[in-house]
Amino acid sequence: MTNVENWFLVYVFLFVWLLWKGGKNGRILAALLVLTIIISDQLCSSLLKDLFNRIRPCRALGDVNLLVHCGSGKSFPSSHAVNNFAAAMLLGKHFKQYRTAYLIIALIISFSRIYVGVHYPFDVLAGAIIGVIIGILMAFVYEKLIELRKKNENQTPIDSQP
Repeated sequence: MTNVENWFLVYVFLFVWLLWKGGKNGRILAALLVLTIIISDQLCSSLLKDLFNRIRPCRALGDVNLLVHCGSGKSFPSSHAVNNFAAAMLLGKHFKQYRTAYLIIALIISFSRIYVGVHYPFDVLAGAIIGVIIGILMAFVYEKLIELRKKNENQTPIDSQP
């Protein structure tokens, strides 16, 4: 659950499906999903982790039962939690019937980071909160883009008068 590589085919399938079968709204969602992950990952990895500079438990504690490679990065907040909760919130805006499933998957992936020994619980909790906030903001952007698209489609061209 914790390795992104294990989810790669699911991510690719979802993205291709959004582009292929999702219509105009699906293509908008796919583009925003990419933008959401870029924003959430860069905010977390390039700004917040450097700002807080928290060492991972697998480096700071001697008795951690490490189940994966510890990694050289910092611990706070969890990028996995930020990215997955941001994506879950955005996807849940479009696919309301699957919102709970997306949040459960984000929760399981996030919890796995504690279980494998690379994050403290508060790293994951903070990451989830940050991800939810980013996801809500991006869902708002999605909603506005859909409204704008519908408005543009419903406008009738004005005939030119001499």
